[in-house]
Amino acid sequence: MTKADATGTEVSLDEQPQRVVTLSPSAAQIMWEIGAKDKVVGVTQYANYLEEADKKANVSGTGQSFVNIEKVVSLEPDLVLAPSTVPRETVKKLRDAGVTVYAYRSSTSIEDVYRDTTVTGTLVGECDGAEKTVSWMKDRIGTVRQAVEGEQRPDVLYLFYGYTSGEGTFINEIIRTAGGNNVATKVGVSGYKQISKEVVVKQDPDWIILNEQDPAVPEEAGYRNLTAVRENQTIVVPIEYMNQPAPRVVYAITNLTKRFHPDAYAAANATTAETTTKTTISPVENEETTKSEGQAGFSVTSAVVGMVGALLCIRRWR
Repeated sequence: MTKADATGTEVSLDEQPQRVVTLSPSAAQIMWEIGAKDKVVGVTQYANYLEEADKKANVSGTGQSFVNIEKVVSLEPDLVLAPSTVPRETVKKLRDAGVTVYAYRSSTSIEDVYRDTTVTGTLVGECDGAEKTVSWMKDRIGTVRQAVEGEQRPDVLYLFYGYTSGEGTFINEIIRTAGGNNVATKVGVSGYKQISKEVVVKQDPDWIILNEQDPAVPEEAGYRNLTAVRENQTIVVPIEYMNQPAPRVVYAITNLTKRFHPDAYAAANATTAETTTKTTISPVENEETTKSEGQAGFSVTSAVVGMVGALLCIRRWR
């Protein structure tokens, strides 16, 4: 097969790759979710939350280097997966060393995650796993969209070491999909930028989202008086679900929706459960995905998945 990547390069594969290196945790997470982890021989250090990732070679670089190019080359990979966060110079150096690299396009939406999951399945010969994963995601996101339709959206702020995520970011997409208004976009923030205490206090968000690397609201007078803090409406989400454009983002979205709109979500989820046949589940279905006082994760259902994706995959490799 031959497929053009984000650099415009035609990436050609003569047979299904058996040795794959992932250059970011999002690419590794996709490989795990579609059932292709056994093909992975190298991962970066931030993928160590994945089961048995510690048994794979660590290809992270030191200092300012994201990737140890010599290590990647030494693994003799059939394919290297390089998400958009990987510098193009790194991609070029690997290609100059004779390595086949597929560079992903930037991911800022849920649709982009569907796309990357499908593309990955095609590249590594796991179309059936990719099809099931995308169908499961669409099923859960469909329930969320049903739940939040017509609901009043609370003001929500994502806070991480004084930074926040505004327009054009994946985290903004998560907040919007879960039925919240992102405070950062309301004050004109785009991308990832610092946000002052004064702005936060003035906006007075109803909810504050944190991640496990910085799980506490600053201990300052202004923050202590925020509605979100006074009413104990802060949510700590595992960073691998909040910050990585990969399938497990579903857990961040569904749990946020469950907190923002509990009654609407329960009603929509009950409706989905009545009309959905369980044929596949996510590998981490029962994992706790939001950690706040008294709040556990929740189980998910999956969509009916046909064999069309698998048949198309077989045809692509002929």
